[in-house]
Amino acid sequence: MTKPAPTSPNRAAGPEMDRLLDVMMRLRDPDGGCPWDAEQTFETISAFTIEEAYEVAEAIADGNMTELRKELGDLLFQVVFYAQMAREKGDFDFTDITKAVSDKMIERHPHVFAEQKFKDTKAQSADWETRKAGERAARAEAEGRVPSVMDDLTHGFPALTRAQKLQKRAVRVGFDWPSVDGVMDKISEEAAELRAEVEAGADQARIESEIGDMLFSVVNLSRWYGADAEAALRGANRRFESRFRYIENALAGDNRGPADASLEEMEALWQAAKIAE
Repeated sequence: MTKPAPTSPNRAAGPEMDRLLDVMMRLRDPDGGCPWDAEQTFETISAFTIEEAYEVAEAIADGNMTELRKELGDLLFQVVFYAQMAREKGDFDFTDITKAVSDKMIERHPHVFAEQKFKDTKAQSADWETRKAGERAARAEAEGRVPSVMDDLTHGFPALTRAQKLQKRAVRVGFDWPSVDGVMDKISEEAAELRAEVEAGADQARIESEIGDMLFSVVNLSRWYGADAEAALRGANRRFESRFRYIENALAGDNRGPADASLEEMEALWQAAKIAE
C-alpha cells in the first residue's frame, strides 16, 4: 500500500512551472516566437544539455549557491525544451515526463512509499540493483537478446565516467583484481607497452589505443580508492589552471608573458604556485 505524500512546500512552484512551460511554448511558436528556438531539434539541443549539466557541477564544486540556482534553472529549461518539442510531435509532454519519473522513484523506494523495510543501506542498495537488473532483463527479453550487466550504460557519458561505471558493473559479477596491487601493476604494464609502441614508431591509432588502455587502468585505480575519476580530473584541471595563472600574473609584474620566460623559470614559478596553495 502506497503511503500518502506529506504536504509539500513546493506546491507554490506550480504557477511558476506553468509559467515556464508557457514561456517555452511562446518561444517555439512559429508565429511570433523566437526564430532560433523554433528551429531547434532534439539533436541540436543535446549538446547544450550536456554543457548545462557541467555548469551545474561547476557551481557545486565552487560552493556558489547563487550560481547553482541559476544553473539548475538553465538545466530545467533544457527539460522543458525537450518536452515542448515532443508535445509538438505528439510523442509526450512535460506531464508525461514528471509522471514517469515519479512512478519510477516510488516503485524503487518501497521502504519510503510502501511497507518494505531494509536493515541497512547495503540491503537497500542490493534491492535497488536487483530491481534495475530486472528492468534490464525485461528490456533485453523484449528486444530478443541476451541481457548484459553492461546494459543501459549510455555512450553519452564522459569517457572517464563511463569507464568507471563499466568497471563497477563488472565488479558486481566478480570480475576484479584480488587487490589494488594488481591495478598498480597493470598501470605500470600499460605504461611500458605505450613506451614500447612509441619507441617502435607505431602509428597514431596504435599509440592512441595504448593511451586509452593506460587511462582505463588509472580509472580502475580511482575506483579502488573510492574516488570519482571525473571529479579527480576536474580537480587536476582546476589546479593546473590556477597554477598557470599564477605564472602569468608573476611574469606580468615584469611586463612579460610565458612566451618570454624560460622553461626553468616557469617551473620555479609553478613550484611557488604549489606552495602558495
